[in-house]
Amino acid sequence: PTGPYQSFSTQITLGTDLGSINTDATSIASNSTTKSTVKSTKSQTVTFLTGSAGTTTSLSGGNATSSTSSPTPEVTNTQPCNNYPEFCSRKYSNITYVACHNSPFITPNNLAANQQYDVTSQLNDGVRFIQGQIQWPAGGNEPHFCHTSCDILDAGPITDWLTQVKNWVASHPYDVVTILLGNGNYSTPNLYVPYIEQTGILRYIYTPPVVPMTLDDWPTLSEMVLKGQRVVMFMDYMANQTEYPWLLDEFSQLWETPFDPIDQKFPCTVQRPPNLAEKDAKNRLYMINHNLNIELSILGADMLVPARTELNVTNNVTGDGSLGLSANNCRSDWGRPPNFLNVDYYNMGGFPGSVFEVAAQMNNVTYNRQCCGMNTSGAERL
Repeated sequence: PTGPYQSFSTQITLGTDLGSINTDATSIASNSTTKSTVKSTKSQTVTFLTGSAGTTTSLSGGNATSSTSSPTPEVTNTQPCNNYPEFCSRKYSNITYVACHNSPFITPNNLAANQQYDVTSQLNDGVRFIQGQIQWPAGGNEPHFCHTSCDILDAGPITDWLTQVKNWVASHPYDVVTILLGNGNYSTPNLYVPYIEQTGILRYIYTPPVVPMTLDDWPTLSEMVLKGQRVVMFMDYMANQTEYPWLLDEFSQLWETPFDPIDQKFPCTVQRPPNLAEKDAKNRLYMINHNLNIELSILGADMLVPARTELNVTNNVTGDGSLGLSANNCRSDWGRPPNFLNVDYYNMGGFPGSVFEVAAQMNNVTYNRQCCGMNTSGAERL
């Protein structure tokens, strides 16, 4: 997909308003003209959750927290942030996250599906970046998550999926989750906002201080946790952060490698936004699209679908075409690891949890969790 790209000659300071949204969750008429402004009441005072006293965060070369000597006794934090105590003192921009490509698309026996387990299981297993494409069904008046066309795969209203995410976030107070909304119809955000607000997820939304955000502008996970701002929401096209500062424009703050790859070499080059200067690319978040595809004809339309028979290689830690090799190549090319590893069927790979092992290696931490799904031993090997 491609669409209009935003660019900024300088940073713009954003307000603390959540924007003009409907505060009555029961009133979601698509043609409603009644709006009210919700003020955020987020404290500027922060008590840090830290890995140890006297630590600093490095954004170059790797996702690692480097320690400096301190005459004071070390105070060790044992409360994990996103499953690791080490992450609490790291900036959001200094962590590699496993991302579920097309998270809502789990329809069994549908070639266009991209995941096996639902979003609650994805989050339980350690996924912290979830993405889905929004479409308006023909004749419908409510946005759905659909794969290319709602005739091919319709995962239902966006409110159902977002409510599941909100419920999970509410019950996991030390976790930060990122959502990327694909604007499949290139609609203006005001058409989506009432449905997003209806789910209650804006209670946990992160509102950045400026646009665009550079790597150093992002807060630590502990700041986000203690301020209650634990959901970061991007939209790929048509975001308007002047009107809705919490709905982040993706491509002015995050770049992606080639989308819908069919090349097992997975080049670590910038595809979107196009013509991005190297110095700018090095100063923003980036995501690698490591989801191999094959072309099929479905309902008379040619489309790319996951290459499931290759997942034992694609989602593995080592080997040609593996996620591990791709992440390491990107780290070498750009001087730091990717922020988001965007994969299909995260539960499949060379061994249970192989995609999480790759992320752990990028983060210099140890992965020792069970994976994946409701049955923790149910990860598939192909």
